[in-house]
Amino acid sequence: MVALAICAVASSAQSQSWRKRDQRRPSAPAAPAVSVDGRDKIIAAPGPFKDRPYWLALAECGGIYFKLNVLYTDAAINARVVKPDPKANAEYTRKLTTAIKIATTYFDGAEHFLMTDRAIERADAVLTYDNESRAAGQRFNTIEAGLAAAKPCPPLYQACREAYPKRCARPLPAAN
Repeated sequence: MVALAICAVASSAQSQSWRKRDQRRPSAPAAPAVSVDGRDKIIAAPGPFKDRPYWLALAECGGIYFKLNVLYTDAAINARVVKPDPKANAEYTRKLTTAIKIATTYFDGAEHFLMTDRAIERADAVLTYDNESRAAGQRFNTIEAGLAAAKPCPPLYQACREAYPKRCARPLPAAN
């Protein structure tokens, strides 16, 4: 009996040490860097997006505005249900509508670049930029942080409209 108890304790200690080692290891390998294709148009304008593909920068901006839409939606629901405030609800609803329109404009631009530069279908273009746009939106959790992250996006889109008017054809809705 004593020998059996000693074996049980030893195997328990060994399994715990394995668990501790597993916890120190990252659960998943780091995501590979975005593959830049030689056909991608690269941003030459100064700023945070310099030397990056237009489709990637536009997708990230779209992800930021999409996340702002989600945050404004949460705020509108709070102003509608939790602490009723019709004026705040109307303001947040207006802002969430604008944010989704802006996000759509950026996503359309990213799609056009990928479809033209890489000669891929729209569905494949969406799959190409989707993870990057989601990651860009997940970097912040407040409206203020989202607005700060979105600051370089309108100048980027303006540069895109000037350099590639057919790919960034849709006018950017005015942010509120």
